[in-house]
Amino acid sequence: MSGAEAFIPTPLLLSDSARKRINALIAEENNPSLKLRVYVTGGGCSGFQYGFDFAENVADDDTVIAFGEASLVVDPLSYQYLVGSTVDYEEGLAGARFRVQNPNATATCGCGASFMV
Repeated sequence: MSGAEAFIPTPLLLSDSARKRINALIAEENNPSLKLRVYVTGGGCSGFQYGFDFAENVADDDTVIAFGEASLVVDPLSYQYLVGSTVDYEEGLAGARFRVQNPNATATCGCGASFMV
């Protein structure tokens, strides 16, 4: 006979490069209350797509995850799709961007901006 196992989902994580970029943008704007909002919307070539925005305001039902000076804000609908993901920041030949490494995605598009669960 086996007992029930508790499952505690891993919250969102933030890579060092993303944390450094968020801190740099906060310093550039001279606004320590800015937070990186990460969200999921319908669309893209795989069904859902990621979005990023800087926000000062946080709704009562938002989840705020602090990483020192840098913070992520996620609305409740998006959170369920992002649990266990890592928000990263990369610079390369294709430009600079935040991106999500999502273990819940069963398929992603070539650019990594949209996904399917």
